[in-house]
Amino acid sequence: MERNELYPVFLKVSNLHILIVGGGNVALEKLTFLLKSSPNAQVEMVAPMFREETVELANKFNIKMNVADYDVSYLKGKHIAIATTDNVPVNEQVYHDCRERQILVNVADNPPYCDFYMGGIVTKGNVKVAISTNGKSPTTAKRLRQFFEDVIPENIDDLVKNLNEFRKTIKGDFEEKVETLNEFTKGLVNKKEE
Repeated sequence: MERNELYPVFLKVSNLHILIVGGGNVALEKLTFLLKSSPNAQVEMVAPMFREETVELANKFNIKMNVADYDVSYLKGKHIAIATTDNVPVNEQVYHDCRERQILVNVADNPPYCDFYMGGIVTKGNVKVAISTNGKSPTTAKRLRQFFEDVIPENIDDLVKNLNEFRKTIKGDFEEKVETLNEFTKGLVNKKEE
């Protein structure tokens, strides 16, 4: 069986600067995805034209929009770039420009030109679950997201907050605290009856 070797991380995108190249449907999808998960994301966009829905969303979240062709100068000060145009040479240029500058890049629907993928995300308060299919099947990630949205209880955030308060009261070194929390939370995972 092939193995997903991606390393999952949760980025504080309110502290990072992101460029989205493109203004069509895919750009709208990526922007919506970013802002749904991280409403304070620092995003700038560049495209010769933007869809009306993209402009509305960008205005709502104070996203800087540049009506222009992509140029490498738009990467200045950026940490992440997402290329979403339907122009393959432009997307590949974004990729190569980012690689030269050590900027993380995602070229939509082109896995070999991606340093990262934007997978399915489930958020319930402080609990966030990210789902990856290693770029193979966004539809499967979507279905898994829907599944986890249904099975993760709405009150999971109360549990997390209560466990955080309990954690503060535990005495001992790091290992002892971990052991105590592991024992205390064992019942959260239902084991199959044998």
